[in-house]
Order: sequence, then structure tokens, then C-alpha cells
Amino acid sequence: MKVDGVAYRSIWRDPSETTVTVIDQTLLPHRFQTLPISNVADAIDAIKRMVVRGAPLIGVTGAYGYAMAMRDDPSDANCDAAFDAINAARPTAVNLRWALERVRDEVRKHPPAGRAAAAYAAADRLHAEDIETNGTIAANGARLIREIWEANGRSRPVNVLTHCNTGWIACVDWGTALGAIYRAHDDGIPVHVWVDETRPRNQGASLTTWELGAHGVPHTLVVDNAGGHLMQHGQVDICLVGADRVTASGDACNKIGTYLKALAAKDNDVPFYVVLPGSTIDWRIEDGVTGIEIEERAGDEVTHISGIAGDGSIVKVRLTPKGTRAGNPAFDVTPARLVTGLVTERGVAPASRDGLRKLYPERG
Repeated sequence: MKVDGVAYRSIWRDPSETTVTVIDQTLLPHRFQTLPISNVADAIDAIKRMVVRGAPLIGVTGAYGYAMAMRDDPSDANCDAAFDAINAARPTAVNLRWALERVRDEVRKHPPAGRAAAAYAAADRLHAEDIETNGTIAANGARLIREIWEANGRSRPVNVLTHCNTGWIACVDWGTALGAIYRAHDDGIPVHVWVDETRPRNQGASLTTWELGAHGVPHTLVVDNAGGHLMQHGQVDICLVGADRVTASGDACNKIGTYLKALAAKDNDVPFYVVLPGSTIDWRIEDGVTGIEIEERAGDEVTHISGIAGDGSIVKVRLTPKGTRAGNPAFDVTPARLVTGLVTERGVAPASRDGLRKLYPERG
């Protein structure tokens, strides 16, 4: 995707270098700045602080962090120690563990002297695969938008409601739910996006609006609790959200507030689709409500907010009385019964064990 006419991916590596560069998402939309990641500690910090965020991007960043760990210490002990340290950075998104397992399994095939090269090669493959996968997901999701447009007689734009940020900066490129919107827009389908602000970190207000504006997609920012009202009044044709983990039975864990959107969609007969790569499916878990660890983040994300001051500086201000205690569960789980379908790189499936097994028969 492009920023001021320049093509960027959210993470990249010069093949001659052992470091990577990322976009610092904590500064968006007010400042576009890149940040080098030079070692495993940098990678862990970037993941924890949400310099990088979005399940697919977290996975790729973790993979490069593991490669740096092998560069610095390719010992047998560090194969496991580095895995555990990076994997603990964000507990909910399954892509991190999936990517680390991919790289670690490759590394273990080699003696210590060859492990760094093997790890970088594996991380580079994950980087390339993410771009290809999300491009295919975008095409599959765009077909759903086209179907609605054609069913409406091509008479008006398709109104899409989304939550959090699922665009190219949540992945290496393209994105998941937003990728489908970009593809539909690029194919000439008129689309309008209702953007949830996505408190407390405002990934919708800060990141999704920034992306959509840069790509020229019409959009309107709304507060998180406006979605049900819009659906009641026929102003939403389809909900497209992403996921940080989907269970083998089709339960979807995503940014806090997604569950409430799904309830409102069900009550108003609005189709609700979860858009994800196969790497987001956790085949070990059946019940997402009881089986998925929900990350509890710092309370100051709720009590404080960042913005741009009149002098152009980025400042953090307190919203609540001093000393207010805040809970901050970062995710919730939408049961499969509320999900119309799962959009993946292999097609669209019902949110069920049978639906997923038909798309991924190799899972048994």
C-alpha cells in the first residue's frame, strides 16, 4: 500500500541485513515514522508496546525476532528460550505461536552454525506468504461485497461496518477485512465504511481512518456504541471484522467490542463475517469463551488517551479522575452461532467444525 505516493509494507528486510524495519503504529495517524528492530529484545518490545499489532504482523515480527535470536545465540538452549520469550509478548493472537513454531521447526533441522541462515530464510518465507495469502483473502471477501451490491441493483454504495484495524498495517500488506474492502473499491464497487473508533486504543479512529483516507475509500467514523443503532435503521449491509484467534469450532476472538457488534447484527439480520488467514485458526481449542486466554492490558490505556496538540506535538492526557481504577480486557469472543461465515484464503465457510474442515482437510 502507499503512503504519500510511496509504496510501503508494514515490515521489511534488506536481504543484505539481519535487521528489519517497521512502521511505528503508536505514532499514527499524526506522525509516520519507521523504527529499526535489531535484536530479539527490540522485537519483543515492539510487539508488547503495539509498535506492531495485528495478528499476522505480530507473527511475522516474532519470526524475525527469533531469527535475530539465532543470529546472536544459536545454541540448543536458546532455541527454546527465545521461543518462550517472544511467544509471551502477546498471549491472545495465535499467529505468533504459529509463526514461531514454523521457524523453530526449520531451525532444529540444522546444526548451530546453520541456524541463523535457516531462521532468516523461514521468516522471509512467512513474510512472502502473508502478502500472497491476504491478497487471496481480499478477493474472496470482495465477492461478498459485490453480491450485496448486485442484489441491491447496483443502485447505491454498500455500507460496511468494521471494528478495530484489519488493514495492511495489521499484516505485511493488504490486510484481512479491510483488504476485502480495498479490493472491492479497486474493482469499481462503491463502498462506504462505518469505522468503529475501537476504544481504548482507538485503532479504528487512528489507523483504519488513516488507511481508508489514503486509499480513497469513503468512510465515516462512529463511536463504538453506534453500530446497533445504524443496523436498526438499515444503514449497515454487512459487518466485516478480523480475528486474533478462531477455534476449531468457529468461535472468533477479536478486539474487545466485536461480540457486541455480532449480537446487534444477529438481532437485525445483518450478515456478520470474520475475515482471517488459516494461521489464525487454533485447532487445539473448541470453546473460545473458556479456552482462549484474554490479554489484560494496562489500565492507563483506558484512563488516558493520546492525541495531537495545537503545536503539533503528540501528547497523552488523562480522561478520568486521578486514581481511577480501570479494567482493560483487550479481546472478547464471538460464539460461532453469531458468525455468518469465515472468509479465508481458501474460500468462505460456515463458522463450524465441519465448515473449517472442508477448507482445511489436512487438519483431519
